[in-house]
Amino acid sequence: MGTFLNTQVSENICYIQLDRGKSNAMHLEMIEEITTTFKSLKEDPSVFAVVLQGKEGFFTSGLDLITLFQYDEAQMKAFWEKFIDLIEELVSFPKPFITAVTGHSPAGGCVLALCSDYRVMAAGEYIIGLNEVPVGIIVPSSIFELYAFWIGSGNAARFLLEGKLLTPQEALNVGLVDEVVNFDRIQTTAARKAKQYLQFEPNAWKASKLNIRKRLLEQVQETKGAAIEQVLERWWAPSTRAILKAIIDNLTKKS
Repeated sequence: MGTFLNTQVSENICYIQLDRGKSNAMHLEMIEEITTTFKSLKEDPSVFAVVLQGKEGFFTSGLDLITLFQYDEAQMKAFWEKFIDLIEELVSFPKPFITAVTGHSPAGGCVLALCSDYRVMAAGEYIIGLNEVPVGIIVPSSIFELYAFWIGSGNAARFLLEGKLLTPQEALNVGLVDEVVNFDRIQTTAARKAKQYLQFEPNAWKASKLNIRKRLLEQVQETKGAAIEQVLERWWAPSTRAILKAIIDNLTKKS
């Protein structure tokens, strides 16, 4: 058990629960812990597959804007470097990787889910999608490619530029998620899918997965430096800071 993650292994499947506050909002330390955990599981011969899940109501609300807004330039640069490192680690994770999207999953939460092989989402009044543009955050080309990998370039472009957030049924209709089930069935459904993948010859499955993702992984790696530079430039722009401050003020009032 880590600081922000709870892990449990059953029948060679590692179940990881995001566990930071009510909404599992991600800051630098949580990003680092997720990355370290997946690196370890990749090398662990006793773990054959991974299910990543949140809590009822939230998978993760994405980046912890309240904390990130207080970061200085060095901290912010470190955060984005680590976030892209996490995406690279998840995209290249060779074993079956299922996400149980247990509730709301906007922005960075959606990015985590997109890295997996299969997404099961809880039914209910929840949202999922990439809504960074209305907040003033630039979406790196590699994240666009990750979105397009699952829902097609046309949908990805339209949804990104609109900051569109989808209901579970809408997400299912466009292929953003693969199943929608009641919350009390989400873990068993995710586990069943993992076990289905594990019926196949593991080396053939892993090699095929990495072949399919080869161009996607190259995109993440090749554009990393430029993406971080572009995101940071916009992050510190006065117009973006004003938008973020308004959002944070609203979040603070609600809490």
